[in-house]
Amino acid sequence: MTGVLRELRDKAGVRLDPVHRDFFEGGAGEETALADNERAFRRLALLPRVLTGSGPADTRVRLLGADLSTPVLLSPTAFHRLAHPDGESATARAAAAAGTVLITSMAATTPVAEVTAAARSVREDAAVWFQLYLQPDAEVTGALAERARRAGCSALVVTADSPVFGRRTRDDRNGFHDLPPWLAAENMRGLPGGPPDAVRDIAMSPALSWDDLRRLRDATPLPLVLKGVLHPADARRAADEGLAAVMVSNHGGRQLDAAPATVDALPAVADAVAGRVPVLLDGGVRGGADVVAALALGARAVGIGRPALWGLAAEGESGVRRVLEELREETAHVLTLCGAADCSAVTRDQVVRRGPGPAVRSGGPWREEES
Repeated sequence: MTGVLRELRDKAGVRLDPVHRDFFEGGAGEETALADNERAFRRLALLPRVLTGSGPADTRVRLLGADLSTPVLLSPTAFHRLAHPDGESATARAAAAAGTVLITSMAATTPVAEVTAAARSVREDAAVWFQLYLQPDAEVTGALAERARRAGCSALVVTADSPVFGRRTRDDRNGFHDLPPWLAAENMRGLPGGPPDAVRDIAMSPALSWDDLRRLRDATPLPLVLKGVLHPADARRAADEGLAAVMVSNHGGRQLDAAPATVDALPAVADAVAGRVPVLLDGGVRGGADVVAALALGARAVGIGRPALWGLAAEGESGVRRVLEELREETAHVLTLCGAADCSAVTRDQVVRRGPGPAVRSGGPWREEES
């Protein structure tokens, strides 16, 4: 973890209500997946290439029609107004200033139209995507998608790893299951089937299937990103179904505690889609070396969740901007040290395991190497 991120995490820890801090920081079950997301990156080392003549590295990437200054996006996280009074609006302004994408959450405490307006107050072409859980009532799903489209979102990110809510040990211990009365999941307000100002609960259902995703795909002009993919067969099917991208994610360790670290799952997913759609990743990214390792293993870009919340809780909008700038600068520095001219120039054979044991083989999954 970089010094800036550690500083902001520590400052946020002091400023946050302990119950809300546990909500942001916690994971499911024994928090094995949560911890392993970071540990998995620590198990990796980068093999630099020398005398490449590449010059200073360029961190710009193009993703779903948007030109971004950095391969680091802001993954969807809920309830930003628990971290800072300006909430998602501050996060949106910071992302726009950094020239990257904010994926605003369906469980945001600021309505999506206000989030996109905040982003575009900084940068006219700011890209905001909307994270969506498919709802058992297809009319509600459609209304949410249309609300996001009207607000100016340029993609829908469908989180598919939540047939039920994860069991969050810290939240159960703290009795945290509802927002304070002055806050709400504002995107759930005024939806079909309820009074105009009523706020619906976000519903999960294990009965939802690819058919439901296909109906959404056919009903909206927005490109769809499938988030929560860990199995290569699901990634392959997403590409077959015409989705725009897949995101390798274990929900920040907040759903299935037995899930693998996302960077461990990444190579097989990248191989499965074989370049047909961009592959994104989130979970455990805490520095430029993590970003570069993910790029080398097949990701087009990565998302961060908790680090952005640390910045928001510690210093508001400026804190989120510090996080994004630190990661962009460190990514450029690591790329240059690896001999790469840009984000596409690092290759899988530049990622190895630290010490004896398995390494990453170019063109395939993990294999055991001699020490």
